[in-house]
Amino acid sequence: MSAPLPEVWLRGPLPDVPALLQPVAHSLLQCREEAHRKLADLSPAQLTERPGGAASVAFHVTHAMGSLDRLFTYARGAQLDETQLAALRAEPSANEQAVDSHALIRTFDAAVDRALTQVRDTHVGDLLAAREVGRGRLPSTVIGLLFHAAEHTQRHLGQAVTTARIVRGTPAR
Repeated sequence: MSAPLPEVWLRGPLPDVPALLQPVAHSLLQCREEAHRKLADLSPAQLTERPGGAASVAFHVTHAMGSLDRLFTYARGAQLDETQLAALRAEPSANEQAVDSHALIRTFDAAVDRALTQVRDTHVGDLLAAREVGRGRLPSTVIGLLFHAAEHTQRHLGQAVTTARIVRGTPAR
């Protein structure tokens, strides 16, 4: 059996990713790996279980994908379209809809792939460009949105992993 790899950020720079955006890409790839390692064996019932009324694993992963898409849209200087708004309104239903863990992870992988493509295509000279967020057009920057998107994704994947441990009944080590 081979030794586990170190976390993504400890494996060195990623090709074709601007140096200032390496942490964003590392964070997203770490989330992807954790989703595969920690969520792939969950049953549909476990994915939608809400222990103590908390959000389900499926909700956290769905919300992470949706937020990633929305925040990266703002980073491009665009506003959300009707499809994105409808997806946002539908996110809470992830708590109730039966889903296959492998299908959920494949969809998450695709969201991460789209985000990584945008990270690779982001010009360093644009990182401080002003951007507006939401209907209130709140102020941010390209770099602020990309970093927040990565942090937000990592936070929700962490919550999904914790919830997965609870619904499995896995004791702490």
